[in-house]
Order: sequence, then C-alpha cells, then structure tokens
Amino acid sequence: MPSFFPTAKSDPELFPFRPGLTFAFFNALAWQIGIGTPMVLFAEQLGATPFQVGLAYSFVFVLTPVQIVSTALLPRYGFKAVMLGGWRTRSFFLAVPAVLAAVALLRGPLPWMVAALVWSVFFFCVFRSIGAASGVAWFYAILPAGLRGRYWANDQFVAAVASVGTLLACAALFALLPVYWALLVQYAIALVGSTISYFSLRQLPDAERPASISLRTVLRDTPRHLLRPSPFRSYVWLAVIFAIISTPIPPFAAYYLKVGPALSSGQIMLFEVLRYAGVMVAAWTIRRRIDITGAKPFFLLALGLYLLVAVYWWCYLRNGFGGIAGVFAVYFLIGLGAATWAIANLNYLPKLLAADDRTLVVSIHGALTAFVGGLSPIVWGHFLKHGGPARAFDAGVFQWFFVSVAVGALVASPLIARLPEDKGHPVEPILIGNAILRPMRAATYLVNLIDLRSLGRGTEAGANTVRVDPAAKSRD
Repeated sequence: MPSFFPTAKSDPELFPFRPGLTFAFFNALAWQIGIGTPMVLFAEQLGATPFQVGLAYSFVFVLTPVQIVSTALLPRYGFKAVMLGGWRTRSFFLAVPAVLAAVALLRGPLPWMVAALVWSVFFFCVFRSIGAASGVAWFYAILPAGLRGRYWANDQFVAAVASVGTLLACAALFALLPVYWALLVQYAIALVGSTISYFSLRQLPDAERPASISLRTVLRDTPRHLLRPSPFRSYVWLAVIFAIISTPIPPFAAYYLKVGPALSSGQIMLFEVLRYAGVMVAAWTIRRRIDITGAKPFFLLALGLYLLVAVYWWCYLRNGFGGIAGVFAVYFLIGLGAATWAIANLNYLPKLLAADDRTLVVSIHGALTAFVGGLSPIVWGHFLKHGGPARAFDAGVFQWFFVSVAVGALVASPLIARLPEDKGHPVEPILIGNAILRPMRAATYLVNLIDLRSLGRGTEAGANTVRVDPAAKSRD
C-alpha cells in the first residue's frame, strides 16, 4: 500500500510532487460535496424538481465542449495558468451554496434559492472544465516517466481516503445537526478543500507550453471517426448506451429515497459510502486481472451488474422489496459496475487506436460519452416530475427508467461480446489518476487535445497514455 504523503526521507523521488498529492486529497472534499450527492440533497431540500436536480447533476458532463475549446488556451497561457485560473474561479461558486444554507437557516427556503443553486453548479462546472483541459497533460509533463506509476497509485490512495472520509463526515453531520446547519458546515468543508487544493497546485512547477490539435482538425475529423465503419465506431456507440443508462441512477436514486420512502439524508449518505466501497473494490481487484482476461469479460460483468441493479430497483419501487438492506447492497453493485466499466474502457480503448490517432480519438470517445450521458438525467428529469408539488416524483416513470436500463444492458451485451480484442499483444492502459475513483465522470478526463508525445518529459507511451514500469506496477 502506498504511503499517505511522501516525505524527503520516506520517498525522496516522490517528495517534490507532494503538493500534487495534497491537491488530490483536498480536491476530493470539494467535488464530493459540490457536485455529488450532498448537492442533490440540498437541491431537494430547497424544493427542486427532478428536472432541476437532473440538470444540475448533468453540468459536469454536458460542459465537456468547454473543456475541448479550453485546450486552445494551453499553447498561449501554459498548463499551470489555465488550471489555476479554472480552479481559483470555481471556488467562488462553492461559496454560493454556503450563503444559501446560511440564509435558509434564518429565513427558511425561498423560491429563488433553487435557481441560484443550479446556476452556481453550472458556473462551478464551467470553470472546472476549463481547468480540467490542463490537468492530466500537465501532470504527465512534469512527472518523470519512471515515477508516474507510483505517483498515480499514491494519488488514488489519498483521494480514496479523502472521499470516504468526506462521505462519512456528511452522513454524520446530517445525523447530528439540523439540515441547514449540516449543509452549511459541509460547504464550508468544500470551500476549505477547494482553497487548499488551489494553493497546492501553485507549488507545482509549470511545463513548457504545448502544441494542441486545432479545433478545425477536430471538426473535420470527428465525423469520420464516428461514422466510418471501424471497431472504434462499433465500440463508442455501445459506450454511449452505457453512459445513457448509468448516468441518471445516482442523482435520481438519492432524490427518490428522500421524497418517496422519506429516508434521512444521513442514511442516503451511508448508501453513498457503500457505492464508493464498490468503486474501490473494483479499482483494487479488477485491474490486477484484466491484462490476463482482456477487457470484454469485464464489460459484460458491468452490464450484468447493471441488469441486476435495474431488476432490484424495479422490484423495490413496486413493493419495497429488500428494504434498507437491499438498498445498501444495490448501491454497492452500482459502484462496482461503474468502476468495472471504467477500468475495462481504459484498457480496451488503446487496443482500437493507432498511435497517430490516439489523442483525438480518445478525446472524441470521452466527449461523446460524457455529453450524451449527461443529457440523460435532463431528459429523464423532465418525465420524472409528477404534477403537483415541486418535490413530487413519478415512481411509475422511475420504474420505466429501470426497464430501459435492463433493456439497454441486454441489447449491449451480445454486441460487446462480438467486439474484436487481441489479447496476444497487450498495450498499456490509459491512466488518468484518481478518475477511476470517479467512474461516472471518468470519460470527461479523456478529453485532452494535447499530443503528449510533444511534451518534454518522455513520450514512450503515446498520447493520452501513461506507461507504467513493472516495478511501479508491482507496488500499486
């Protein structure tokens, strides 16, 4: 297991990049609260409709075009300036929910508050997308090639600790404090995390300004890759189906449990802990076996898990089948399925792509799956809003949603099974730091129009790919 934070004595090679690990730790506090389930529960508490909740949850996905356009800033301003600018500005919009919670403490929820919260999430995600255009490529550029495997292992470890700690803290705050006090403290934690993560980034060195793929090239070549018959085309549309059926589950499951069976916010946050436990089980077990078995069995496993999730939720919505224990179990399966797909995706994509096309095609895959998957909560949120009070939720439509999840999994499975995969010539997987621990958003981290082979620290793995030396892999 990696050490928590390296010191000059414990790991002198990794120690100069300790601010990056500090960033990973405190950044987890910000995103777990600012665009995670606490945000969904806050919106519901203020009286948001399912459509408004789906809209707010979708912003991190549907704003991937901003990330693509922001890549054009990197040759002019450099990695560090772009990421710092995005992370600094997004922090201002974390203050808005904190102010809303403070006002709600004094005057109760007011009609304008839902719109203010949704807009704050929108602008948070806009500037997060700007900063994310730099993140992966910047870290790749400043890390020595032989150190990357160990760095990303530590990165995942500290982010996992921070994420689980944040979820448990939120559950405890909801259980111990009145709801608006709990939300005020949570957003204060998120602000502290975002601030410390920003100042940690400032301590890292910049890299030379890169060259990026022109937007004209993106517009010219994207239709060719998506429409020309190829294994990539076959796979990317199946990945879109998976994004459509999987993305709406976390926000609407939390929303329904709050307004339907009226479970407490603390209970729902504990369900999130189980979902995250499923993610971590996948992250630390599947990746050790995927090189031997190939990616396709894990794609099929992920689809099978989501089929089980859909069947369980359909039964639960009809008659409360399984009760609280069943909900705990299904949340674990959701996390396990999401991370299983994400890991298989990062291992399978490089097998489809020539080195010369890798940067653009991986970015196309990430942008398309994130954007279309992000539209899914918006569309379903529209149909899930029941006539009547703002919080009304149409459980019947929610049952049909899970029917669509089951149908999508059943349709995609035989098509995935027919995809080509050459297991005889393994390739290095795409590594994107602790994004595996955020499997619902992993696709957004693939959007990167910087050709990593043009960077100065070593280019042996090709664009969008980090090569891991065997010794580092054995220490993960």
